[in-house]
Amino acid sequence: MDFTSIVEEKIKQSIQNGELDNLPGKGKPLPKDDLEHIPDELKMGYRILKNANILPEELQLKKEVVSLEEMIAYCEDPEQKEKYRRQLTEKQLRFQMMMEKRRMKQSSAFRTYGNKINNRMGL
Repeated sequence: MDFTSIVEEKIKQSIQNGELDNLPGKGKPLPKDDLEHIPDELKMGYRILKNANILPEELQLKKEVVSLEEMIAYCEDPEQKEKYRRQLTEKQLRFQMMMEKRRMKQSSAFRTYGNKINNRMGL
């Protein structure tokens, strides 16, 4: 008997004994998976980082780029706007260097999911 069969048998027993009748969310759809756009081989690592409230470095940089772009769009002070532009350029270069170092452009997973991630982040 394999592990899956044991688990399925335990679930069936719990259902018959009524142990699953009062679970929170019973009868409601499961929440949407935030990581559905991530390749299967990366999901566990991303889930661990997410549960620890840690963004992968590339996503943190992307988040900072988006924030800087918004700050530039709404900034009226020319000096401050220029400061934000320099910071934006620095973040973008850092991101590009990181991607080249990790050879992300050569990764089939990156090619498959890169656009989906960018779209989801509004880039």
